Amino acid sequence: MISYARHNQDDPEAGTTASAASDEHIAPAPRVSVQAFCESVETAAAVQAAGEDRRLAKAHLKIQMGGMAAAIEAYRSAPTPNVIVLETDPRSDILAGLDQLATVCDPGTRVIVIGKVNDVTLYRELVRRGVSDYSIAPVEPIDVVRSICNLFSAPEAKAVGRIIAVVGAKGGVGASTIAHNVAWAIARDLALDSVVADLDLAFGTAGLDYNQDPPQGIAEAVFSPDRVDTAFVDRLLSKCTDHLSLLAAPATLERVYDFGSEAFDSIFDTLRATMPCIVLDVPHQWTGWTKRALINADDILIVAAPDLANLRNTKNLYDLLRAARPNDRPPLYCLNQVGVPKRPEINAGEFAKAIESQPIVSIPFDPQMFGLAANNGQMIAEIAASHKVTDMFLQIAQRLTGRGEAKKPKGGFLGPILEKLRAK
Repeated sequence: MISYARHNQDDPEAGTTASAASDEHIAPAPRVSVQAFCESVETAAAVQAAGEDRRLAKAHLKIQMGGMAAAIEAYRSAPTPNVIVLETDPRSDILAGLDQLATVCDPGTRVIVIGKVNDVTLYRELVRRGVSDYSIAPVEPIDVVRSICNLFSAPEAKAVGRIIAVVGAKGGVGASTIAHNVAWAIARDLALDSVVADLDLAFGTAGLDYNQDPPQGIAEAVFSPDRVDTAFVDRLLSKCTDHLSLLAAPATLERVYDFGSEAFDSIFDTLRATMPCIVLDVPHQWTGWTKRALINADDILIVAAPDLANLRNTKNLYDLLRAARPNDRPPLYCLNQVGVPKRPEINAGEFAKAIESQPIVSIPFDPQMFGLAANNGQMIAEIAASHKVTDMFLQIAQRLTGRGEAKKPKGGFLGPILEKLRAK
């Protein structure tokens, strides 16, 4: 009997709604070959759509019709891939077909079976034969993505980090400031170990905002891709707080920073393996690598100012990213610098109507508070802990990470008095 690797312990009768699936965190699959043998056009379409999902971007997927019989015939004279996705015909003997397939499969091949028989006895027999996962047809693309990706996420391994990308709809809208303050809230208020990766190598401000001046940073990693591993990246991180680290940009102009679309892949993969949360401060530019960073992120926040150009750009970004990530939660967006005196503005309702989604917060224009924080190298929470903007950053952090309200210590009878003193 051939070993098909570990099987999925989930109950085959358990289902997941589409809305829950979009919020589910599924680790991307590595560079593996996947071949699917389908019986129905519907399943073939679902597998094809799954192959276009960002989490299977590195996988090489091939789809054929013919089910079990076609798979057995194909592998009589050809090596088997890393993963076989096999749709079975309920009128055929599934177990006998698998036994015959095992005689032509290479050791280590993993098999995912899609069938229409919802029977625990059958499921146990499939498990006994080493089948990795069994799904009940009809399947959705996210079901296929989950089945393939979970094959390469060992249950005993550390959770793969969640990548959050923050980008401005236009230059100068304060996206970096919001990214840094949201990361601070994730680390401090949600107690989640996090790292900020400043991707604006020429002009990045994360080092200034966190009052850090590390001798090394992200440039050393991106220009030495062969050296990138956990130990190397750890040496490049600058510690800001107990839970927050920084991968700083050099912010120098001695050289130009022209990169290929995959330049940051090894850095992101390494950070995923060591950090629960990675916040990408994505510069406002449209290149192969910025587009790739946004599409491959787990969650996206678009920062916009309330004017027409920002509305257009937010709409374009939102539509493109939603179409490129059909099995993910749609991007979130917020409005920043709202309420500039004497400036005509497009209100949140007009943004929501055009984008068909509400902004998660509208951050007021407060040049004194934000300017003081920037010049002091501090976060808004450090200089105005009780300000409503500090609460907004926490709201954004909770939405992006999927975490609930942060636990706050219970106040004693002196609580109200202390709050008044802090306000003064």
